[in-house]
Amino acid sequence: MDKLSIVGILVDKRTKSAANVQEVLTKYGDSIISRFGTHDPGEHDHGLITLNFRDKEDKLKSMIHDLENIDTVVVKSINMK
Repeated sequence: MDKLSIVGILVDKRTKSAANVQEVLTKYGDSIISRFGTHDPGEHDHGLITLNFRDKEDKLKSMIHDLENIDTVVVKSINMK
């Protein structure tokens, strides 16, 4: 059964990491319902991305694992349904 989740992605050194993060998000693009990204004006070179993600639990875990393999990325998720 597909789950609906909210995923928060904090990217430090976003100008250095953006291409790697984008590559992972493209890989899982069929499961991403919506995406919002912004830089953090209170912190230099930080970015925050929020996703609405719908798919099986193992696919969500796989995406989180791929993102966390990028040194400058922290990921948190909330299962909504």
